[in-house]
Amino acid sequence: MEANNALNSDSKETWSGGGNKPFGASYGKMMMWFFIVSDALTFSGFLAAYGLTRFKFIDSWPIADEVFTHFPGLHGVHAPMYYVALMTFILIISSVTMVLAVDAGHQMKQKKVAWYMFATIIFGIIFVGSQGWEWKNFINGSYGAVKTENNHILQFVKDGHQIALADFVHTDRKDDRVQHIRKNGLWFENEETISQYSVAQVQEAFKADPSLLIRTEKLDPKTKQKIVLSRAESLAKLPLINKVVEGANLKENEYGNPIFADFFFFITGFHGFHVLSGIIINIIIFFNVVLGTYERRGHYEMVEKVGLYWHFVDLVWVFVFTFFYLV
Repeated sequence: MEANNALNSDSKETWSGGGNKPFGASYGKMMMWFFIVSDALTFSGFLAAYGLTRFKFIDSWPIADEVFTHFPGLHGVHAPMYYVALMTFILIISSVTMVLAVDAGHQMKQKKVAWYMFATIIFGIIFVGSQGWEWKNFINGSYGAVKTENNHILQFVKDGHQIALADFVHTDRKDDRVQHIRKNGLWFENEETISQYSVAQVQEAFKADPSLLIRTEKLDPKTKQKIVLSRAESLAKLPLINKVVEGANLKENEYGNPIFADFFFFITGFHGFHVLSGIIINIIIFFNVVLGTYERRGHYEMVEKVGLYWHFVDLVWVFVFTFFYLV
């Protein structure tokens, strides 16, 4: 019976002397794959929870084309999903530049690796900045709405199109209401931001314009559009209004069901954190490339490993874009 031969722990074909490389991958690559698989399960759980919640509240779920309508520099222009599509394109392009960086690393072309890594970083920064801009618009809101006593959101329509509160309420608050902050608030607690208009102002302005109608958060199962009430039905809803809602946060959402905003902040924020982390890692790798660290090592495996992470982040966004924005 032959004795087992001990493997040299210095061999590049083994993991600390423990045997041959699984799937021919180095320890670093295998650990990156473990991380990617575990993180993929996390994102899958988030998207599954989003899908189940949306299905449960399908009759009051906001319509994405009516929520994400902004585009930088185009004020007042209805551009549904255009900027989100551009963000997606930018992130996909960053994956292309990362592939080119990895390929240049295989060829030991330091300058090309540096340039492609730099391009990837720039595209990543543009994407994260775009996400921040999108968050700002989502939080600030577009039209404003009102909330009833039973926590239903009502929006306003004129000539078949949604209209902003500022378009028919032409005066500022008259009730001298002051926001409570720590220095003057009850029990020294801060209060949420007070809306620009009071409930009474909205009610009076609505009554003064007979062309205005109220649109509910409920969807018509046939048209897949929000139900618009008649003038008489709209007037009957006015006494039920108890709050003006402007924008969206974790408690209220002018676009409809507040859970939509919760998922938006959580899923896109979690993904944005991953992209930001990838940018920071890419910057570190970029400087190592410029300093010639990997040239001296004789390989660019670190670029490959960060490339795996970056492609994963891009792929996750494709699923987020598909299920959150498009479907």
